[in-house]
Amino acid sequence: MKILLLYPIFPKSFWSFEKAIALIGKKAFMPPLGLITIAAMLPEKWDIKLVDLNLRPATEAEWDWADMVMMSGMIVQRKDFMARIKEAKSRGKKVVVGGPYVSSCPELFEAAGADFIVQDEGEITLPMLIRAIENGAGSGRFTSGGNKPDMSTTPVPRYDLLEIDAYSVMPVQFSRGCPFNCEFCDIIVLYGRKVRTKLPEQVLAELEFLYELGWREMVFLVDDNFIGNKHRVKEMLTQLKPWLEKRGYPFSFNTETSIDLALDRELMALMVACNFGSVFVGIETPDQDSLEMTGKIQNTRTPLAVSVRKIMDSGIRVMAGFIIGFDGETKGAGNRIVSFVEESAIPIAAFSMLQALPGTALSKRLEKENRMLEKSGDINYTTLINFIPSRPVDEIAKEFMDGFWDLYDPKTFIKRVYRCYRILGEVTFPKKEKGHTKTGKKEIRALWTIFRRLGIIYSCRVTFWKSFFGILIHNPRGLGSYLSVIGQIEHFLEYREMVRDQIQQQLSPVRKRPH
Repeated sequence: MKILLLYPIFPKSFWSFEKAIALIGKKAFMPPLGLITIAAMLPEKWDIKLVDLNLRPATEAEWDWADMVMMSGMIVQRKDFMARIKEAKSRGKKVVVGGPYVSSCPELFEAAGADFIVQDEGEITLPMLIRAIENGAGSGRFTSGGNKPDMSTTPVPRYDLLEIDAYSVMPVQFSRGCPFNCEFCDIIVLYGRKVRTKLPEQVLAELEFLYELGWREMVFLVDDNFIGNKHRVKEMLTQLKPWLEKRGYPFSFNTETSIDLALDRELMALMVACNFGSVFVGIETPDQDSLEMTGKIQNTRTPLAVSVRKIMDSGIRVMAGFIIGFDGETKGAGNRIVSFVEESAIPIAAFSMLQALPGTALSKRLEKENRMLEKSGDINYTTLINFIPSRPVDEIAKEFMDGFWDLYDPKTFIKRVYRCYRILGEVTFPKKEKGHTKTGKKEIRALWTIFRRLGIIYSCRVTFWKSFFGILIHNPRGLGSYLSVIGQIEHFLEYREMVRDQIQQQLSPVRKRPH
């Protein structure tokens, strides 16, 4: 059996960072962890090829070679995902689809013509698919029946299938699930509230594989809440630290956590000791009433600004997600979010309008209230809210567009990044061995591009040079990281234009919606 694994194209989005990764000669942000994990579960006698369509199109020879096409993806990849199913069917190929979007909306993929629908987690449902194919089945739909796999059975992903140097970040997964119960979140729908983890030796084996393949850059722990099981995380980090020390800290790490990280000094210290430079935290809104309404109770237990500062004081940079459009929200929510980001010195704030995603408690409630407009939802930040909100949609959209515009004003952004790195400058980070810190042609070219654009061409040049020399004096060890964040400004400048233009276009035909 010859299997062609295809990964659909991501549209330009908040997290795609095209201009930033181009500075360092990369083609895409991160590879498809799901597909390379599935590849490790397929029978050894099957031949496998992987094509990430974000890097290049599949060749005619690859299409002709394949007996079957397997695809996975997320909601944001919907357009190209459906197009690739159509293309594969037009070429006479059997099509297998899986992943989070398929698990949430299997009926969409059946309607699109996929032959095999693989829902839920592959450790359980992929063996069902393999048996069906080997027994001659031509189609099928496979579900776990609500069962969740033991992650100690998950194999090391096939990182060797990747064009590894084309990416800026490598993904590793430690856990699945989240103990919290936020109304709008689909993670607990897909993976449950009981947090399951891999064994520490599994994580070390994956990192060792990446190390042997020559990877020496960022590793993203893709867990939706890395600290969902704090005991297991500490156990893993305790074993990770000597592994890193022995190899001279070949990787730096980032991940996603809940805000209660701020309450655990031991855990923050372990993360810093293991070269974790940043975390993404779902803050959502500084409005306590909205947090309670959406069930994000963990964000109401301590003042959010205090929690952010504690994490930064530990030496970990905070990125954060913010959402506008919650039920019961009052006018000015966008301004309150912008003010909070500024006061907290959070450099990168992912700001979006609320989406009711398939299967969530939010979407079920809104369906009962006859308020849903688009059931599949979206997670691209240029998408209008997909339900009838509790206040005028025009008001929400304007606050969102204005807020996004203000957050990524060049001077405002540079000053905010500067304040963040002054806080981080108080911390001593693990030291990388000289052999792992290279300044090659790509890095020099990237630095020159940043200096030329921000320091010479753009109107923010005075602000840039003041902040640059300030970091050079007060936090010289953080200068490289600081410049990597500052270098993303061109992406945000372009993206805020997209946000404004696309939201305005979507508003035009819906201004008469009931409120």
